[in-house]
Order: sequence, then structure tokens, then C-alpha cells
Amino acid sequence: MILLKRTLQFFIICTLIGLITLISLYYYVKPDIPSVQVLKDVQLQTPMQVFTKDGLLINQFGEKRRIPVTIDEIPQPLIDAFLATEDNRFYDHIGIDPIGIVRSAIVLISTGEKKQGASTITMQLARNFFLTREKAYIRKVKEIFIALHIESVLTKDEILELYLNKIELGNRAFGIGAAAQVYYGKELKDLTLAQMAMIAGLPKAPSALNPIRNPIRAKARRNVVLGRLLTENYITQQQYNEATSQPITAYFHGAEIDLYAPYISEMVRAEMVKRYGVDKAYNSGFKIFTSVESKVQKAAQTALVNNLHNYDMRHGFRGPVDVLWDPETQPALGEQQILEKLKPVKEIADLHAAVVLNVSEKTADVILKNGQYTTLNWDNLKWARKYITRYRQSFAPKAATDILTPGMQIWLRKNNDDSYLLSQIPEAASALVSLDPQDGRIKAIVGGYSFEQSQYNRAVQAKRQVGSNIKPFIYSAALENGYTLASILNDAPINQWDKSLGVAWRPKNSPAVYNGPIRIRRALAQSKNVISVRLLRGVGLQRTADHLLKFGFKDEDINRSESLALGSASITPLELARGMSTFANGGHLIEPYFISEIQDAYGNVLFKASPALACDEDELLPVSQATDSFANNNLDTDTADEQAIQPRCAPRVISKQNAFLIAEAMHSAVWGGGSWTHKTGWSGTGWRAQALDRRDLSGKTGTTNDSVDTWFSGFNRNVATSVWVGFDNPGNSLGRSTYNNNLDSSQISGAESGAKTAQPAWIDFMKVALEGTPEAPIEPPEGLVSIRIDLKTGLLSHKNDYTSRFEYFEKGTAPTKYVLSQPTDIFEEDTKTEEELF
Repeated sequence: MILLKRTLQFFIICTLIGLITLISLYYYVKPDIPSVQVLKDVQLQTPMQVFTKDGLLINQFGEKRRIPVTIDEIPQPLIDAFLATEDNRFYDHIGIDPIGIVRSAIVLISTGEKKQGASTITMQLARNFFLTREKAYIRKVKEIFIALHIESVLTKDEILELYLNKIELGNRAFGIGAAAQVYYGKELKDLTLAQMAMIAGLPKAPSALNPIRNPIRAKARRNVVLGRLLTENYITQQQYNEATSQPITAYFHGAEIDLYAPYISEMVRAEMVKRYGVDKAYNSGFKIFTSVESKVQKAAQTALVNNLHNYDMRHGFRGPVDVLWDPETQPALGEQQILEKLKPVKEIADLHAAVVLNVSEKTADVILKNGQYTTLNWDNLKWARKYITRYRQSFAPKAATDILTPGMQIWLRKNNDDSYLLSQIPEAASALVSLDPQDGRIKAIVGGYSFEQSQYNRAVQAKRQVGSNIKPFIYSAALENGYTLASILNDAPINQWDKSLGVAWRPKNSPAVYNGPIRIRRALAQSKNVISVRLLRGVGLQRTADHLLKFGFKDEDINRSESLALGSASITPLELARGMSTFANGGHLIEPYFISEIQDAYGNVLFKASPALACDEDELLPVSQATDSFANNNLDTDTADEQAIQPRCAPRVISKQNAFLIAEAMHSAVWGGGSWTHKTGWSGTGWRAQALDRRDLSGKTGTTNDSVDTWFSGFNRNVATSVWVGFDNPGNSLGRSTYNNNLDSSQISGAESGAKTAQPAWIDFMKVALEGTPEAPIEPPEGLVSIRIDLKTGLLSHKNDYTSRFEYFEKGTAPTKYVLSQPTDIFEEDTKTEEELF
């Protein structure tokens, strides 16, 4: 009786001690137990995704790959695989497995080692979300309490869904959705049973059991999972046999990029980090829709790359990347040896690494890095005359043996017909920017040949001298200060002594051809350097510089010297395209933007661009009549305003009339003027744009001294595009190419220039950007008059023949005198070189 009494007392005391210990532990870990709200609103760390305006993925940022899925989207065999392997009594227990806990305790007591033991899925979820991975006693206690709490707040399906989206599965894949993509490039519903078992086996050791790094151990682990499925009667013996016989098919799959556009996506990344900070930007699941459309962006990238390769081909073949063996003194390498040599070669842009195997008179046999064999025909080799300097190339080759020998490691490009062309990495650089002049939307932007080669975004970072692309702005200043398109200036050499330097400044036309008295329209269209200098002098240097600042150019970039008239100002391609847009939109300075919309991980719109429009206040519709609603376009708010907001107008910086007249003169740069029949016809420097067969285009070439920088900018009412080509080192000239009878007529010889070097990329891009769109000419605004003038003098004319044309004038600026009758032969072309003038 006494023994029974003492036993009962002991039991009660132990129970009380246990309860006190349990309560004490609860209050100790209580601060670490998440609230109901935290559990209900768990934010999965999802990478930031960047899309084109039309919804194609162009990049994603964030170390953790995650594709959240709902429980209904998960195939049942995959759920069964996880349950059979990790927690077969998941739907029966209360969050902890007493048997597993006891077993873990026995192992600890008997061995003294801290092993994780049989944690339930709920306990794993507690550890992964709210605890560290440290193997300590108190962590296990916390794990148990949090697991019990989770079970009391969430349903079993909610717990399982959270776990399967949270679990680490190697190769930066978090959650089964990401694992399916990373290892197999598939959605969950498309996985085979063997692949599901492979994924389900990863939580135990994501690195050690990784099928990419350790395929043998991964296969063994997969078969263990399949064995558990068989034991628990989730699958049949036949399914088990078929699945275990499957080979390992996993390999690394990157993000499913629909259109690779790294320069615009990097601009987005930098902006999002600036706005939200690195951690939030990378892990909050933001979806950013850029301003670029996939078709137009792809066209820009293709045009830029092809144009750089065409420049490179004009200047000759610089030789092989490497020589793997000398056929004269060494035996040829075998296929496997060659592939091993090519394995570490990083392929750039659309170039493919290859090695020459055999060379005949007109062909060459090669093997590519991927093991493919192909033959280069003569049409894909004959361009490759030897490079000597940027100014000189050797004679055109007559046989393939003049170009290649076996053992050479070379670069190839794929043609449209799937044949391969001998190529090389271009040494020159380029950038292209295209804007919507009406609201500043960046329609396409490319910052260089290859982002992998150079992350320097020349479109927004490279300030380069713009050459004659400055002239429309100089002429705009002239029109604002009393000149007209019919004003006559003397196209003759300038020779001015500079006392400070002790030398004469002699700006020249390029080419050095002079026409004597010339109208401003034609002078701009033919890019007459001396006329630009005379206009700057007529307006005044400071007044001209002040006018240029209206177009958004930075004051420090506008030098105060007469060389400003020839384009010594250094401006980025984006800044130049913005300035040109002012002529296209009627005189407004738009603000370029590249983010159209930001959504959170759940599709809620956080920001929607509402750009300032090229309009005047009296042209705006009232809010109730506006077709679009706009938020604030400065990325300063975290939520988009859902209420209709009055659209904003971009500031007017020049008059409608000034903008139209400059656009008209630039139209002549493309389409020329005069009558070829009567010998008064003339071409503008941008005449190659006529290939687009559109009468709504205006354009301007630009070339700096010694062809260091080349430009072409052009527009209609809806698209304004600028292209730059040069070297990253501002001191390097693009040189000149000599005639090569193996190249087609488009690869003309002579010095590189805006028309020859930059305009071809502009034409190729605009061909796609304008495809299917009606012509959008810039309409003459009110306040202008159209009057017939005499081509030679710019005065009024009674004639309606080839000696005259209609010209636009702002009201009050048209000539008031008529030209006197003259013999018709005075209208014949009167062109002289500098030597003939002196």
C-alpha cells in the first residue's frame, strides 16, 4: 500500500514537472511561433521576371528559381512520391510523429550524435520557414511547437501545398514547379513517373543526390523512392519495373526565355533595385512589362548585329582564332580531341565555334562545337580577303586555300538558308534606339553587339560626337532667328585665322564639293558643313547653344565653340533620338520610358506608365472623355491609381511650324529635289532610305572627323530611330574599305560614313518597325503658307516649271519680291570643288 502510494506520488510529481517543463518550453519558444496572419500570408521568394510589352519573357532575376503551383495543379503520383518518402502518415498525424521522435531520441542517447530523425512534412515546413538549419536540441523543440501550431491553423492540403512550393531541390530550384523546369524543362503535368520520383528524392540531400552532378547516386535514390511507392501500393510492379529501367534524363534548363534582350532587361533590373532594394526586387515575384514589342526589339537586335558583320566583312578577314595543328608538320587531331579543345570556348551572340578539317579549291569542311559536320561553300568564303589595316585590305581571294588551312579554329554564322558563313567577332561597336515620338515609349533599344561580350550599354551610356546629326538643331535655331528654308547662303570654303592657336580654321564640306549660293533646305539635305557654320555665326554661338538645350541635351555636353556647328557635341543615342522626336511630334520634348507596367506576384498592378503626350493643353479631352487612364509616370508610387487621371502634355520647346519645317528639310535629305530631266535634280545624303519606298520619312546622316563616329537618325510621325556605329575607343577610326569584286554592290568601297556604316542598320530595322503600318507623314500645321519660289534665288516666281517649287514659310517670313526673268541655263547645276574655287 505504501509502495503504491509512493508510486502514485512520484507519477503525479513527474506529471507536474512535465507540465511545468512543457509550459516553460512553450513560453520560451512562443516568440518564435508565427501568428495566424503570418502563416496565411506566407510570401514565397519568387524571382523578378521581365517581359516585352506583348508578354514574352526576356529575362528573370533572383537566385532562387520558383514557379508556385496550387495543390490542384500537382499530379497525384508526385504527391504520392513525396508522402511515401517523407511522411507516409501525413494525413493522419497532428504535425508530429511520436514514433519518429522516440527513435531519434534513442539514437541520440545510444550514439551521442545529433541526427535529424524522422521529421514530418509539417516539421520540415516549420524548419524551412521559421528556423535555422542548426542541429540543436532547442531547435527541435521549437520545431515541434511550430508544427503543432501550423496544424491548428492550416489545412493538410494548405500545408502540403506550401511545403511543395518551399522545399529546396538543388540547382537553385525551390519548389517542385521550378525543379520540373530546371531538371527537365517541363511543366509538372508532363513529367514521367521516373522523373517525379527523382524530384521526390531530392529533399534528403539536394546537392549530393543531384541528378546533374551525381547521376549514379541520384538514380539509386530515385529507385528507393519508387520502391517506397511500390511498398505503399501507390504503383504496380509493372510501373515500378518500367520506371526503374528509365535512364537519367535530367540536365540543366535555364529560364524559358522567349526573347533574349539583355540590355533593356538590365535597365529594368537597375531601376527595380533602385526602387525596391536588391532583396525585395529579386525575391518578391515582380512582373515588369517593358515598353518594347518583341517583333520590333528582335528586328533592332538583328539589324545591329548584321550591320556590324557587314562592316567587318568590308574590312577583311583577320585570321583564325587559334591554330590547333599545323598540317605541314603535325598530324590532324581526332574528332574527340577537337571537341575537347572546343568545349571551353564561349560562343558569342550568333557565332558558332568550329575547326577546319579539309580545304579544297572552293570549299572547306569543318566541325562545329556541337559535333556537327558541314561544308562551307565558296559564296560563304569569298568575302574573306586579308585584313591589313582599317584603311587597307588585300586582293580578293581566288580559292578557299587562300583563306583557310586545316587546323584553324574559326567562327561561323548561320545564313537564312541554314548554310554556314565564315565570320569573326566584330571589332566595331554600335547602338540603336527607337522611340514613339508621341509619348516617349522606347520601342526598341540595343546597347551593343553582345551583352556577354560587353555589358556597356552604349545606347544610354556612350556620349559620342554626333557629327552632322547636330545640324537639324542648328538649322532649327536659324529658323527661330529670321532664316527660312528659302534663305540663300554661300556654299564656299571658310578660311579663318585663329589668333589663339596661331593657325587657320578651315571647315570643309564632306566631300569637298561646293555649290555657291544655296538654299537652306538643300544645304541641310546635303549636309553642307560650311552652311552650318555660317548659320551658327548668323544666329550667334550662345543663342544657338541655348536653343540646343531646349531639346534635352545637357549643358556640359554642348561646347561653346564654332565646331559645335559640325557636331563636336557629345550625346548618347537615346538623347539624340529624343531630340529628333521633337521634330517628329510637332515641337514637344517627350520623356523616354522603358517600363510600361509593374505587377506584384499575384498580378496586382503596382505601376502603370502614364507618359506626357506630345500635345497642347487645348487638345486634351476632359477626363470623362479620355479613352485611357494614366497613373504617375515617375515610378514614385507603390500602387497604380485606378481612377482616371487627366493626361499630361509634354512641354513645348519649339513651335509647330519650326518642327515641321526642319522635318521637311530632312525629308529632302531622303528624297532630294529638283528635276533630273532638266539637270537640276539633286540627292540628299540619306537617299538610301528610299529603299523603304515610303514618302513619310525624314532623316539625317552624321559622320565625325576621320570617320570616328557614324550616325543615322530618321523618323516619321510615329517612329524615331537613331543608330550609332564606331569603336568604344573614341580615338579609333572606322577607316575605309577598298573595292572587293567578291562582295555585292551594297558593300561599296570608300571611307566609312553615316550613310554607308550606320544607315543600313536603320533601314533594316525600319523595314520591320514600319511593316504593315500606313504612311504617317508630318502634316503642315496652321500658321504656314506654301508659296512658289525660284530655286536659284529663293525669291517668288511666276513660273511653274523646273526652275521653281512650292516652299513652306511661317506667315510673315515669305519673300515679297519676284525673281527677274533669267535665261533657263542659269539653273543648270553649278558645282565646283575646292580646288576649282581657288
